[in-house]
Amino acid sequence: MSTPTTPPPGDSPGPDGSNRAPWAAATAAPSTGTSNTVQPTGSLRPAGTGTAAPRPRPGAGQRFARGGWKHLAAITACVFALFPLVYAFSASLSASGSLLGSNQLFSDVTGANYTNLLNDPQNPYLTWFANSMFVSVTTAVGTVLMGAAAAYAFSRFRFRSRKGGLMTLLIIQMFPQLLAFVAIFLLLFAISEVYPFLGLNSRLGLVAVYLGGALGANTFLMYGFFNTIPKDLDEAAEIDGASHAQIYWTMILPLVTPILVVVGMLSFIASFSDFLLAQIVLQDPDKYTLAVGLYQFVSVQFGENWGVFTAGAILAAIPVVALFLFLQRYIVSGLTGGAVKG
Repeated sequence: MSTPTTPPPGDSPGPDGSNRAPWAAATAAPSTGTSNTVQPTGSLRPAGTGTAAPRPRPGAGQRFARGGWKHLAAITACVFALFPLVYAFSASLSASGSLLGSNQLFSDVTGANYTNLLNDPQNPYLTWFANSMFVSVTTAVGTVLMGAAAAYAFSRFRFRSRKGGLMTLLIIQMFPQLLAFVAIFLLLFAISEVYPFLGLNSRLGLVAVYLGGALGANTFLMYGFFNTIPKDLDEAAEIDGASHAQIYWTMILPLVTPILVVVGMLSFIASFSDFLLAQIVLQDPDKYTLAVGLYQFVSVQFGENWGVFTAGAILAAIPVVALFLFLQRYIVSGLTGGAVKG
C-alpha cells in the first residue's frame, strides 16, 4: 500500500488564488466540535496585539470650550431678537388694547384688533399700505437706476473732477438729513405753487426727496462692485460694434445684479419705515404712509390703542420680511463683492 506524497508548495493553487491547497487548509484548521466548516484565512495580527482601546469621550467642559459656547451664544442672540416680535404679536392679539396687559404672553387671544384695523373708515389702513408700497417701490427703482448710472460713469469713464465728484458725494453724506428738513419743506412749498404734483402733500414729491439723498452711499457701494468687472469686456464689445448704452444695459447690469438687488432692498426698507420726512411732506390722511398712519393710533392723549397699533405693525412687517427672505441669496455677495478691488 503506497503512502500519498505531499505536493510541494505552489504546485496546486487553491480556489482563492493562493498557493495553498484546499485540503491543506482543511487539515490545518482546528476542529471545533461537530462542525466541519473550513475557516477562511484572514489578516494575521502580530502576536501580543489586540483591539485598540476606545478614545475617552471629552467631558462637558471640554465640549463647551471647543465649540459649545457658540451654540449658547446663537441661542441667546435668537431669543434676544425674537422676544420683541413675540411680545408685539401677543399685544396684537390681546383684548386689553394696552401693552401693560400683555405681560403674560398670549393670556387672552382675540382677533378684534385686526378687525378694527382693517374696517376703520377714519383710519384707512389699506390705503396707507398702498401708499407705502407705491413710495417704496418707486424709490427703490429710482435709486437703483440713478446709483448704477453714476457708479458706471465713475468706474468706466475718465473725466475732469472725477475724484472730486466722488469726494463731494462722500462729504455730503456726512451731514445728517435732519439739518435739511426746513430747507426741504420750504423748497416743496415753493414747488407746489408751480407743480402741485411735486410739492407738499404729494407722494411723488416725497419720492423726489428720497431720491435726492440716495446718490451718496449707494454710488460708493456700486462703484466698488463695478470696478470688479474687467474692462476687457467693454473693449471687446466696442470692437464688435456695441455702443455704451448696449454695453451698460446688456452686459454690465446683468453682471452686477447682486449689488443692484442689495441697493434696491435697502432703499425699499428705508423708505417703507421712514416717518419724519413723510410726516413733513404728507398732510392729507388719505396720502399717509404706514409709518405716519399708524402713529395716529397712539398720538391721541388718553386714547392710545396699542393693540391696533401692534396689529398694524405686524402686518406691515410681512412685505419687508418676505422681500428679505426672497433676496437673501444676493445679500452677502452684493455687500462683499465691492471690497475685492477698489
